[in-house]
Amino acid sequence: MAGGRASARRRAVLAAVITLILLASVSFLLSVTATNSTTAAVNSPAVRLAVVQRHAEDHAAVLAAYAAHARRLSDASASQTDAFIAISARLSSMASRISVSTVGLLEKETRAQVKRARALAGAAKEAFDTQSKTQKLSDTVFAVGQQLLRARRAGVLNSRIAAGSTPKSLHCLAMRLLEARLANASAIPDDDQAAPPTPEYTDPSLHHYAIFSDNVLAVSVVVASAARAAAEPARHVFHVVTAPMYLPAFRVWFARRPPPLGAHVQLLSVSDFPFLNASSSPVLAQIEAGNRDVALLDYLRFYLPDMFPALRRVVLLEDDVVVQRDLAGLWRVDMGANVNAALHTCFGEFRRYGKYLNFSDPFMQERFSHRACAWSYGVNVFDLQAWRREQCTEQFHRFMEMNENGTLWDRTSVLPAGLMTFYGKTKPLDKSWHVMGLGYNPHIRPEDIREAAVIHFNGNMKPWLDVAFNQYKHLWTKYVDTEMEFLTLCNFGL
Repeated sequence: MAGGRASARRRAVLAAVITLILLASVSFLLSVTATNSTTAAVNSPAVRLAVVQRHAEDHAAVLAAYAAHARRLSDASASQTDAFIAISARLSSMASRISVSTVGLLEKETRAQVKRARALAGAAKEAFDTQSKTQKLSDTVFAVGQQLLRARRAGVLNSRIAAGSTPKSLHCLAMRLLEARLANASAIPDDDQAAPPTPEYTDPSLHHYAIFSDNVLAVSVVVASAARAAAEPARHVFHVVTAPMYLPAFRVWFARRPPPLGAHVQLLSVSDFPFLNASSSPVLAQIEAGNRDVALLDYLRFYLPDMFPALRRVVLLEDDVVVQRDLAGLWRVDMGANVNAALHTCFGEFRRYGKYLNFSDPFMQERFSHRACAWSYGVNVFDLQAWRREQCTEQFHRFMEMNENGTLWDRTSVLPAGLMTFYGKTKPLDKSWHVMGLGYNPHIRPEDIREAAVIHFNGNMKPWLDVAFNQYKHLWTKYVDTEMEFLTLCNFGL
């Protein structure tokens, strides 16, 4: 009996000790909770569960979306597709397994997978942004290319337009403008009744631009943007040269929408220059001989001194540019003895002469350096007096005759002929005058675009197409005359 009572006392003491320990523990936990409620809430299993589960589900959705894009790409992306699908499935599986009891075990694994997913998605984002737009063009490239080759053979379409709007849209706009002309013939004279040249067209003291294009919409944006950016718009004269079949459409457009702020526009066609014939120009001779790779309007730039004999300096603008700052300063650029001033595009080994010319030919090796820095068309200042003195057109003729079989350079590109003709005669133009790449590079720095005098949509993603980069498109469309009702009818992608 005494032993039983002793055992009962020991059990009572042990129970009391345990009770005191539990009370102390509860008191400690309550104290910590009272003083660190925010930290406890954040670190609670339920909150951690919600955060981890949300991260897992969000990244699973992102990877699933990228997997959908990757499935539509070529076989080269198959491994990337597998990676997307695997990680996405793993994240989805973990998200469904997460509970309060397992959050501690799965949290580390989930965070590791989320980190991998974020890195993979970030690395793939740039490629998908570009590829998704480029993919929109792939279904029509072959058919359009065949149409353009046939059109070039007749010397009708400008290859600058070929790289941008489709023939269907261009023909639609031209036809609509011609219909408007027929409906109101008295308001727009025929070509042979057009007003004679005004004194401004030949005044060398004014600022003269040359634009070679069949794209009336693009030209209207170039003229409007340059005129609005000019401090003295009335001193700016735009000489627009197009194919004869498009000249009536240009006349209708500019009759209905004259250039703003008193700027001047002279509309010309190839037929206005009688010196351009097969006997005097290898360009015309090759076109008439059936060379389908030579686009007449592209190569007319090599005849600027003959087209405008009264002028001393001309700025060549491509039809896919937008002017953001007064260009009058281009007439004050010190050209020295140079004929051309242009944006140099080389850095490191990128875009040097060796990229554009065939240096396996002995003549090229002897005459040019394959490491010479290349430059770009888009904004070019030409000193026509130096051009005449250096006989650059005659040199161009010799190069064209040598390249009749296309062995020296790709005849579908006009740049190599310019690199050869103005070799050693080109002054680097400050990069603030000309920012390129808005038609193919989605990552141009905003400050570079903002500070540029001219932005250039070179590349396939022209601003008048649906595939244009959304972050750049408004820089072009704000100069479009949206009141011209033909634009929506012709589906220019505005």
